[in-house]
Amino acid sequence: MIARLLWGVIIALSITTADAAVRIKDIANLKGVRENQILGYGLVIGLKGTGDTLRNSPFTEQSLQSMLDNMGINIRGTSLRTRNVAAVVVTADLPPFIAGGSRVDVAISSLGDSSSLLGGTLVMTQLRGADGEVYAVAQGAIAVGGYAVEGAAQSLSQGVATAGRIPNGALIEREVRGRFADMESLILELKNPDFVTATRVLDAINQHSRGRYQAGVAFERDYRTIVLSRPRSVSPVRFIAEIEELLVEPDAPARVVIDERNGTVVIGRNVQISTVAVTHGNLTVRITEAPIVSQPSPFAPRGETVVVPQTFIEANEPGAKIAILRGTDLQRLVRGLNQIGLKPSGIIAILQAIKSAGALQADLVAQ
Repeated sequence: MIARLLWGVIIALSITTADAAVRIKDIANLKGVRENQILGYGLVIGLKGTGDTLRNSPFTEQSLQSMLDNMGINIRGTSLRTRNVAAVVVTADLPPFIAGGSRVDVAISSLGDSSSLLGGTLVMTQLRGADGEVYAVAQGAIAVGGYAVEGAAQSLSQGVATAGRIPNGALIEREVRGRFADMESLILELKNPDFVTATRVLDAINQHSRGRYQAGVAFERDYRTIVLSRPRSVSPVRFIAEIEELLVEPDAPARVVIDERNGTVVIGRNVQISTVAVTHGNLTVRITEAPIVSQPSPFAPRGETVVVPQTFIEANEPGAKIAILRGTDLQRLVRGLNQIGLKPSGIIAILQAIKSAGALQADLVAQ
C-alpha cells in the first residue's frame, strides 16, 4: 500500500512538472538587489515573573542599571531582585532600496534564563548593520506563539515561549546607499546554476526583446550569470518587470535524494536506471522471554521455589520477489520498484545497491 501510494505521488509530480514553465523571477535574482541583516541588543519589560534571574544573568542587571542611569535614576550599589526584565537579541532583515520612515518586522530571542516573553514589551533598541551604523530602531509589544506555565509539581509548555516577533516593530532611520536607477549593469544570477537553464533564459529574453525593441539585450557570461543591456527607451524598473514575467522551463540534473531517518525518497524526472535484476528480502527474528515458576512437590523434604527462564526464538524470512528494472523514464522506474512491493526503507536500500552496481544514472544524495 505504501509503495502504491508512493508510485501515485511520484507519477503525479512527474506529470505536472513535465511541461511546466516558470517565471524568470522565480529562478533568478537580480545581482545587487538583496536584503541586509541588522542586529541589536535590548531589554524586554513587563513580564509576569518570567524574566531573567539577575544573579544568573549579570548582563541583564548591568543593562537595567545603564538604562535607569540614562533616565536620571541612580541605583548603583543596590541589589536588584526584579524578575520582570529579560535581555534579548533583536534581528531584522532590511529590504533593498527601503526608504527612511518605513517599518519592518523584527524577531526577538531571549538571551538569559527567562522562561517566557509572553506579555512583554521591547524597550527602544538600536539595530545596527555589519558596518556598525544604526539603520533602524525597534520597540513595541511582543507577540509570542508559545507559552510555558509551571507549578510546584507540574509544568506545561507549548511551542517556544522565549522567542517572538513584533510586526512592523522597527522604524527605518537610515537608508542603504545606492539606488536602483544608479546601477551600472543589470545581471541576472540563477538560483540553481545550469548551462541548459542559462541558455533557455537567454533565448527567452532575446526573443522577447527582438519583438519589442528590435534587438537582443542579453548575453551569457557563464552558467550562472546573464548580463542585460537595457534599451534607453525604457526605464530600469519596467525593463526588469518585463524580463521577470517571461516563462522558461528550467532544467535540472538527474538526482535521487534519500533520507533514511524518516524514509523519504525523492526521484528526479530525468533519473534513469540501466537494466538490472533486483531482489530484496527481510529476515525477522523474534525473541520472547516467558519465565516460569518452579515449585517443589508437596511434602518434599527439601526444595525451594525458583524462577526458571524460558526463551522462544522464531525466525521468519518471507519469500522475496525478483524483478527486472529498466528506468527509461520516471513512470517505468517507479512501476518496477512497486512490483517488488517494498516499503520506503527497502527502496532506499535498493537504490543504494543499484548506485554501487553502476546502474543508477543519477547523483545519489543522502541526507
